[in-house]
Amino acid sequence: MSETVRPTEPETLREALPLATKLLFGAPSFAGAAMVIPIAIHMTKFYADVVLVPLGVLGIAIALARAFDALTDPLVGWLSDRTRSSLGRRRPWLLVGGPLCGLAFFLLFSPPAYLGPSGGATWFFACYLLYFLFHTFYVIPHQALGAELSLGYHDRTSLFGIREGFAIAGTLCAAILPGLFTAQMGERAALSTFAAIFGMLLALLYALLAARARERPEFSRRPANPFVPGVRRALRNRPFRILLAKALLTGIPGALTGTLLPFFNQYVMQPEDVNRWLALLLGAYFGSAFLILPVWVVLSRRFGKKNAMLMALAIGGVGAGSVFFVRPGDMTTLLALLTVNGSAFGAFSFLSVSMQADVIDHDELHTGQRREAQYTSLWAILPKFVQIPAAALPIALLGALGYVPNEAQSETVVQVLRLLFTVAPALCFVGAFWVTARFPIDPATHAQIISGLDAHARGEDAIDPVDGATLPPPSRREVTEETAWYLDHFSPRELRNAGAGGRSRLLRDIALGAALSLAVCLGVGGSVVGTIRDLDVEPGVGSVVGVVVAGLSFCGFVFHLIRLAAARRFDQECPDPATLLRHLASNPRARER
Repeated sequence: MSETVRPTEPETLREALPLATKLLFGAPSFAGAAMVIPIAIHMTKFYADVVLVPLGVLGIAIALARAFDALTDPLVGWLSDRTRSSLGRRRPWLLVGGPLCGLAFFLLFSPPAYLGPSGGATWFFACYLLYFLFHTFYVIPHQALGAELSLGYHDRTSLFGIREGFAIAGTLCAAILPGLFTAQMGERAALSTFAAIFGMLLALLYALLAARARERPEFSRRPANPFVPGVRRALRNRPFRILLAKALLTGIPGALTGTLLPFFNQYVMQPEDVNRWLALLLGAYFGSAFLILPVWVVLSRRFGKKNAMLMALAIGGVGAGSVFFVRPGDMTTLLALLTVNGSAFGAFSFLSVSMQADVIDHDELHTGQRREAQYTSLWAILPKFVQIPAAALPIALLGALGYVPNEAQSETVVQVLRLLFTVAPALCFVGAFWVTARFPIDPATHAQIISGLDAHARGEDAIDPVDGATLPPPSRREVTEETAWYLDHFSPRELRNAGAGGRSRLLRDIALGAALSLAVCLGVGGSVVGTIRDLDVEPGVGSVVGVVVAGLSFCGFVFHLIRLAAARRFDQECPDPATLLRHLASNPRARER
């Protein structure tokens, strides 16, 4: 085989983007991030205490909407990649998603005053679901557009750094403004005014971006990786599994803190001016995240990304656990502890994205492909199924324990609030610390991964520094890449069973799996619907768990449905047994799963 050289980027592709383009790309994140804070912090308490929707019903509605949101992420990504228009693949979605999401956001925080609990619940669910649908419309194409605008390694860092700066600025603005507006005009009018301002701003900024940004038409001609095999290969990647477990664990404290802070502030801490202190606490939390971010950059360069992440997790765990001992009325101590917690929060997103890039390099060593989009969608989808119960279960539990809006709560409710807000996040940080300590990619390991990629480009074998396995280049593997990707629609166990029981068995097993998943989804979903017919009765925690189970079952149904086409192909043109054996033997991870 002739020696090849690993391709490099042409100079024209590595040219720095103009600052104006970077600012246009980042600016919509100011409005988008500002809209997230009222959703995460104010929304639940507003509908519980002002609109008077029972907490258990809100929990079910939140779980349903977030499960739907998790399902739409890969669909919108798939559709965006395949969109063909004079505006390109991404910009039509920005032009549609921005205004519609802004409208849904405004309606969510502007329920008519005449609505009772039943009407308020219906209004909430419809607007909340539409908000997340249209949010997906713009956020997935926006992220994809960034990867197209700049192909330069350092220029991308600058591009996304500016975007992150806009996002933090929007977060700080949203942490302070609702409290100031409420002091002037009351909670209903304050949230509605805020939603109107930022909903219109979101539409305007995305219109400007779509008008000025230019996509690369040659990218639309590139084939996409198959979805299911991509998921399977990602889950065989040990560094990915570790980083994903860390993301799942750290997602829980974020959901708990955002949902419960208004309740903890009012009913556990009991300050004299509830709205003023909530604004101060939010400002301290996100303000410290913004101010300390450069420090984390320096620490990561000095000690490595993993060690910097471990420092942040330790600070987050100690800070969250310490809040348990703060007494009612001691707002200064709580403000100081949330400032400490916020400094750790500032490290999580920055370090996680950087560590994800190292994982994608390791994946390329095994697959020979760059799969940023697939990995990004997995990091977006899977944590949501943890954040759904983390956001919905606590409020459903409080409702079941006897939470009463706008009144002093029982000792049981107060103590459960305290435990959920402090001990539960601390335990999650401890678990995340233990998992992250096992992350195997450090600077030396990453340098060996890059050397392995260069060896593959020369047609030579490479050593995986993570597990020591010898990896031939994809072009020299015993099974062609096209066949290997196709066979990865199925697990090794399924392929072995098909070889032993006949090729038709694979089609039958997958069809049965789809039918069983759909049956569980419909059965559990139907039982949940039966629990919310009477809003005078709290649905309880079990109903929220049922929504999560139904959502996961529906994902299983879609997963098997996608694989049916591949199974029919297998039934019609089954690969020879020798090819199946070579495929199973070609990857040690495939033999394990």
